[in-house]
Amino acid sequence: MGKAVQRRFVGLTAVVAAFGMTATLSGCGSDTGGGDVTLRLVAADYGTGAENSSQKYWDDVAGKFEKANPDIKVEVSVYSWKDVDRKVAEMVKAGEAPDIAQIGAYADFAKADKLYAADEMIAIRTGSNFLPSLTDAGEVDNTLYGLPFVASTRLLFYNKGLFAKAGLGAPQTWDDIQSDATVLKQRGVTYPFALPLGPEESQAETLMWLLSGGGGYTDEVGNYNIDSQANIETFKWLKNSLVGKGLTGPVAPGKLDRAKAFDAFTQGDVGMLNGHPTLMQEAEKKGVEVGMVPLPGIEGPTKGSMGVADWMMGFKQNGHRAEIGKFLDFAYTDENVLAFADQYDLLPVTGTASAAMESDSKHKQLREFLSALPNSQLYPFGKTSWAQASESIKEKIGSAVEPGGSPESVLVDIASQARQAESAE
Repeated sequence: MGKAVQRRFVGLTAVVAAFGMTATLSGCGSDTGGGDVTLRLVAADYGTGAENSSQKYWDDVAGKFEKANPDIKVEVSVYSWKDVDRKVAEMVKAGEAPDIAQIGAYADFAKADKLYAADEMIAIRTGSNFLPSLTDAGEVDNTLYGLPFVASTRLLFYNKGLFAKAGLGAPQTWDDIQSDATVLKQRGVTYPFALPLGPEESQAETLMWLLSGGGGYTDEVGNYNIDSQANIETFKWLKNSLVGKGLTGPVAPGKLDRAKAFDAFTQGDVGMLNGHPTLMQEAEKKGVEVGMVPLPGIEGPTKGSMGVADWMMGFKQNGHRAEIGKFLDFAYTDENVLAFADQYDLLPVTGTASAAMESDSKHKQLREFLSALPNSQLYPFGKTSWAQASESIKEKIGSAVEPGGSPESVLVDIASQARQAESAE
């Protein structure tokens, strides 16, 4: 949990323990609720169709909650990821904010004072159970507003069958990646190393490589540092040692989207790429034996990984602070957290649920992802400028590795736009 928020929850826990009380109170403040209340919940759909739609999950959670809390009703609306953030933004702009939203970003609403802080809503036991690396990313001005919902981390995936036939071992360094990709290319592998820097999700692929090169999107104090020398050197290496040597396949990285790269991996056409748990499941369903290792770095495995999280938040507009808190405490019980994570091959965001998943043999394949999560680095979600910076990365980063392209000029351009967006807040 973020340092300031963590201190608040830990301090409250100590006080409650000292007086021999059970730490089940939801936040502070005078809004205690009363009478029949209807909460409106808007959530993102993680399913691929009607059969596994998230609507089913949330309807089940809401039904169980209502049974335990008959004076609180929950209306659930689930939208696709293409639409959900926009839908919530439109609701807020129209003065019809939902009570609870589970979406991809929270900072704009927090900056506009639309959200309850975590310690105004949730119980001490709930707030102190979140993984620290995730709640750090949920803060604005050292206050937690975005509650992590589910997470994933990234590892380097390699096709064990292709590697075995070529007599190769798992890569540990950038030099290993280059030499292994060279052998795979000689053996006719279509994508020795798939490098999706197309507009779908290139901000993720970029951050993975920046971390492996000792850089990142921000510096130690949280300022944008996209054009750091470490980042420039990372993209020079990608351009010269992978793309320039024809080791990234027939599609230019700037034109290759993640979905197409993942699909090629499941077809057995990719030697290596950076992947997440869902890809592991899909590849093995199609008979591809998957090897996974931490992201290789310059001299060895990268110590930290890239993490991704989505966010839950409570809106102030309808004044349902206490009822929102009750629902969120229920939603974050281990049973509910594990049910969602298990259904969609994602990682739980709480310490107790993570421990339960790690000890369960049926989740053995996820243990490497789980172990990477506590030390993972997320996007700078707390910056309202991040949305604009992310779009700039998606639009331009592929050109950094094109023939004749300049990694330095591209990163300087992206960094300049990010800083301008930040200063305009």
